[in-house]
Formats: sequence, structure tokens, C-alpha cells
Amino acid sequence: MPKLPPNCDPNSILLTFPVAREHAGQRLDRFLQHRIPRLSRTRAKAIVKACARHPDGRRRRPAERVRAGETILIVRPPMDEPDTPRSYGVLYEDDEVLAVLKPPGLPVHPTATYHRNTLTSLLARDYGDESTPQIAHRLDRETSGIVVCGKTRDAEVALKRCFENRDVAKEYVAITRGCIEADRGTIDLPLGPAPQGPHVLMAVREDGAEASTRFEVLERRQGARPMTRVRLFPETGRQHQLRVHLSAIGHPIVGDKLYGPRGAEPFLELIDTGWTEALLERLEHPRHALHAARLVIAHPSRSQPLELETPIASDMDDLWRAADPLSPEALLRPRWDVEFRGES
Repeated sequence: MPKLPPNCDPNSILLTFPVAREHAGQRLDRFLQHRIPRLSRTRAKAIVKACARHPDGRRRRPAERVRAGETILIVRPPMDEPDTPRSYGVLYEDDEVLAVLKPPGLPVHPTATYHRNTLTSLLARDYGDESTPQIAHRLDRETSGIVVCGKTRDAEVALKRCFENRDVAKEYVAITRGCIEADRGTIDLPLGPAPQGPHVLMAVREDGAEASTRFEVLERRQGARPMTRVRLFPETGRQHQLRVHLSAIGHPIVGDKLYGPRGAEPFLELIDTGWTEALLERLEHPRHALHAARLVIAHPSRSQPLELETPIASDMDDLWRAADPLSPEALLRPRWDVEFRGES
């Protein structure tokens, strides 16, 4: 995988674009315009001047000709840290374990874009730097649901070992585009880094790591915007596994900016222009509609396993009801019987 060139801010955002044989000889600004749809020639030239780098850190020029097999590096400067939710729910807590309900939009760990506005930072705020519960696994920023933390070093190690050894039962709920025909099934497709596009992108690859996801359809919505509410059981824990697997069978998660019908185009557009009404209309939801709904894991010191469960986040509930507002279930609302800490 390409690395950030030297002398760049370590918090920069790195985008990679491999050059296929058919594009060899193109001007760099033309190549970039081709790779990022709806990018104007003027904007492409400006991005190259400001952000295009050689692997050794030297800047590139718009008129440079690209070569087959090379990878174009675009180094975007760190963005001003966006606002995020500043609260989280407490599902369970004892002297060793803290289980929280993470809202959508809150990053778990610091990234190139987020530092203060993360679950890690909020936990340090509430428990102090010396006693901050240590997060045992990851959820994507946009994914809502259960996150488990260890409050002691021994508990942290025990919980992380459970995830590493796959001794955890995990269940997610997603809302996908279209109606999945099969009531249940298993998706066995190996995953690895995508050969092109943003460096976070994953893809189905023959030489990828084993990845398996069981699914069970809960309900389908017909009509102008057909959707499926589906329960997902990841047997492995690859990066973006559920999102890539659902996209691979033709039913990407609603709101997914990387694996939807237009691939990573919405993700790149969001970086370039920020949120627009046109982008939201194409995505149909501000974030990918995925929620970590249930988790069963061995408690670090007690004989009984820790069983955690929570209803789907309210924004996903609203999305589902909007697909059929006349449904009797529209009279129901999810219950959040948890304590919330932080700003509302």
C-alpha cells in the first residue's frame, strides 16, 4: 500500500490513483479529471498544484505525463475538525467492563480528520486520562451501536483476545437498497485492499483474506424505493466486510459513500465540495444505515457471558418508516433505556 510521502503533515488525507495502461501519456490534470467524475479542468489543475506528490515528497505539475503502472498520490491537508455527537449511552458497566451505545457520526479513535471529537476523547473527559476505559474493537464512524471497553489492563487484554480469536457473537442490522430475494444465506467472498481509489477502499479479491457473512432478511419494502431490513452475522472481522459483501451481491447499504451504486464517487465528492442537497438526494440517507445491535462476549472474570442488545438507531428507524409511512409499525418507536453521558 502506498505510504504518505515524507515531509507531509501526518494527519493528511492520502488518496491513491493507479494508472492503467490505457491512460499512460495523459496529462496529470486530465488523468485526475477522468478519475474523479464532475471535476472541472480548472479544479483538477488546482488540486494537482496543491496536493499531487511524488513518493519522495516532491510536488508534481499539471502538465506532467502519467506512466502506466505508477500510482498518483494526492495528499489533501487535514480538514478543520467537523462537529460530531458529544454524548454516548451506557449499556453496561462494572469494575472491569464498560459497554457503550455509540451514536452515528462519532468516530471511535482519532483519525486524520478527527482528534478531539472521538469516543476515545469523550471517555477521557468523563474518566480522566489515567483511568480512561480502553476500547476493545472498532466501529466505523457512521456505524451506530455497541462498543465494548476494558476498564483495567487485564480486562482490556481479555476482551481484545476474544475479538482476535473470534470468540464473540456479533449481530448487525442494515437497511439495503432493493429487495434481497433469499430469506437467508451466507456470503463467502475474500476481501483485500482495492487496486485503485481512496486508500480506505476494500474490494472482493481472489487473493484476499477469507471473509464470511451470514444474513437473514427481517422485512422488505416494495414501491418506488425498495429496501430490505436485514440482520447480519459476521463470521470474520475484515475491514468494511458487511458493506463490501452486501454491495457485492447487488444490495449496498443505503447511504454508503464508498460501496453504493456509484462506488467511491460520493466519498470523493464529499471531500471536495462538502455536503450538498444533490449529494444527499443521491445517497438517500446522510450515513450508511448500519447498526451494531447485539454482542455476546465472555466477561473477563465472571462465569456468565456478557450479553448486550440495543434497538436500531432512531435515524435508521425513521428511514425505514418513511419507506412505508402507512405501515402499522410506524406507530412504534425504538426504546432507549440507557443513561446518556455528555452534551445532548
